[in-house]
Amino acid sequence: MQAAPQKQPQESFYHLAHVPLQGHACQGLACFAARKLQPQHWQQAQARLPAVFCLGKCYQGPALFHDDDQEAGKAHRPHAASFAPQTVLLGNILHGGARDLTSYAARGGGAALRQALAMPPAALLEMIAASGLRGRGGAGFPTGRKWAAVAASPVPRKYLVANADEGDPGAFSDRLLLEDDPFRLIEGMLIASIATGAAHGTIYLRKEYPGAATSLRAAILEARDAGWIGPRVPGSGQGFTLDLVIGQGSYVCGEETALLNSIEGRRAEVRPRPPQIVEHGLFQAPTLVNNVETLCAVPWIVTHGAAAYAAMGTGASRGTKLLSLNSLFRHPGLYEVALGMPLRQVVEEIGGGLRQGRLRGVMVGGPLAGLVPPSLLDTPLGYEELQAIGCALGHGGVIAFNDDTGIAELLAEVFRFGALESCGKCTPCHYGAPELKRLLQGALDGRRFDRQHWHALIEALDATSLCGHGRGLAEFARAIARHYPQELATCFI
Repeated sequence: MQAAPQKQPQESFYHLAHVPLQGHACQGLACFAARKLQPQHWQQAQARLPAVFCLGKCYQGPALFHDDDQEAGKAHRPHAASFAPQTVLLGNILHGGARDLTSYAARGGGAALRQALAMPPAALLEMIAASGLRGRGGAGFPTGRKWAAVAASPVPRKYLVANADEGDPGAFSDRLLLEDDPFRLIEGMLIASIATGAAHGTIYLRKEYPGAATSLRAAILEARDAGWIGPRVPGSGQGFTLDLVIGQGSYVCGEETALLNSIEGRRAEVRPRPPQIVEHGLFQAPTLVNNVETLCAVPWIVTHGAAAYAAMGTGASRGTKLLSLNSLFRHPGLYEVALGMPLRQVVEEIGGGLRQGRLRGVMVGGPLAGLVPPSLLDTPLGYEELQAIGCALGHGGVIAFNDDTGIAELLAEVFRFGALESCGKCTPCHYGAPELKRLLQGALDGRRFDRQHWHALIEALDATSLCGHGRGLAEFARAIARHYPQELATCFI
């Protein structure tokens, strides 16, 4: 049985539908933080429209798109290392990558799939739940509960979607996994398919990662030739189809219902919920959506056991997490750490501190997360622990800002990003984010604004936004008010 046909996306909605990436420079927050390291690159970024907000090269910021970005393995690779008790995700990358199935198999690839095929689906579901694995895309929802909900549906046609729309400026972990270790994702998706009965798979990849697209296309073809993908997976009672869909430039497509609309060729707006997508998702069928890093952890959990994974971490945050450190650190790169590590250790020991200036704050988890001030660097890396201080773990991008960046400047940049990336469905987000950007830009030029007007806009964003875009902008503003009240007060009348 073939998957439902995919429609062409509504190109007028997207930033990059007809825009070649060649010649573009990045305007993402990691590159904004590093703008004074290479001012000419930042000027080039600002001169090109439409804006490109992350090229997945935050370790080189301000980053430029080059011809070699088209091919995986040709571009400059960031430093990578593991500081976890056990390396779950970076094993192959630390040894040069595994871009073909022979290399992947030589390093143990495929063992988890064979083990999963010998297990009842219920045992796989129990293993993932017992591991404590939570969604690594930002929300932190328990993976086992998602899988169990899709598995419980009696509907015969189900879908599995890998969310590879790594849109948070500051994160590049998915890009490296997809370029250098693509079969790990495919194996994780196959195990998820066995556990849930979702036999139709799609990888939704952002356009800004052409090297990952090259790597994935080759890997999917090789997996088909090897029988991993096809009408009947050897050893399984079902087949598995797998397609690659390339996004056209929209941050909101990282939200799973907007992503599904994009795959269907509809305007990439957020859907109201309920119904949940585990019941009515892609083409109205039960759908499992997992982030790339989440699925890439699955083969290790199957081969090493749920207890070994759950033994790492803190509180309700178990296992390891990939962290992307930006170019303001002395040691930028991609690092695997056990959850629970104090943020201070990440900043001062792993990152080596800043290349220049004094630390003003650290953004962990993207532009909709808060800014952690230096006084709170002893906070452990964990979902609830960071949430308790008004911040977030998110996707694991770690952007350091030094004293070259003022708080009003940072707020203005975050709301500029938020205004440009709003899908427009929710009026307070569609109009409120640009208004907040205008107010903040005015404050930079000496025009202070009314505090009550500011708070009213923030409250409207939080109360009426369907998705985390508007709510996240509100949460970011509140975190700034909480941790940097004196700096924020300079914006008010």
